[in-house]
Amino acid sequence: MSNRAVLEVIALNAEDAVAAQAGGADRLELVTDMAADGLTPPRETFAAIRAAVDIPLRVMLRATDGFSAGSEEDLERLVEAARGLRAEGATEFVLGFLTADGAPDLAAIETLAAELDGCRWTFHRAIDRAADRDQLRKALADLPGLDTYLTAGSASGVDAGLEVLAAEAGRRGEPGYGARILVGGGLRLDHLPGLRAAGIDAFHIGGAARPDGWTHPVSTPAVAEWRTALT
Repeated sequence: MSNRAVLEVIALNAEDAVAAQAGGADRLELVTDMAADGLTPPRETFAAIRAAVDIPLRVMLRATDGFSAGSEEDLERLVEAARGLRAEGATEFVLGFLTADGAPDLAAIETLAAELDGCRWTFHRAIDRAADRDQLRKALADLPGLDTYLTAGSASGVDAGLEVLAAEAGRRGEPGYGARILVGGGLRLDHLPGLRAAGIDAFHIGGAARPDGWTHPVSTPAVAEWRTALT
């Protein structure tokens, strides 16, 4: 049986997507505006990327910088964006919102989950800013489609979150811990052996796929180096 782990790469456009797939990416996270840590891309961008590659795509649903769902108008725009993306063929998404006190914003999350109607989705790094990670996981456990948490284990990044990641991996199967852990946020190649030993099998890179910075496209050789390390 293959021991191959999942490698997800952030793509901003079709050029990124083609380069990432050529390097061995298993899945792409589609965003726009990395200055705001990634917002919802236009449906035209999704369509161009979908036409360019044949690996799975997860599309960000996020209207504003930070981990708030924003105003009622912002949330309605996200619902409309999700509807348009689904009409364009999107079947996988990324989202996650907190209230001002660090609790999961269940009203916003449930609204979008209902619009997605069973599509698979990732709860992104808002979990790393939550007041209580365990409470958040248990509160979201029964939402349809949630199958992944993108997390560094800490708001400060993977270096600070290694113990939390290993501990959460060890709780797989407990209530609230059924979703896959997708590690990202300051992830480096030297983190991989310890994380793999803990049973983690999914990894997310953005800047690491762009050695020349975010103003340059994804590097196929950079992605291939990660693919080789995870094979």
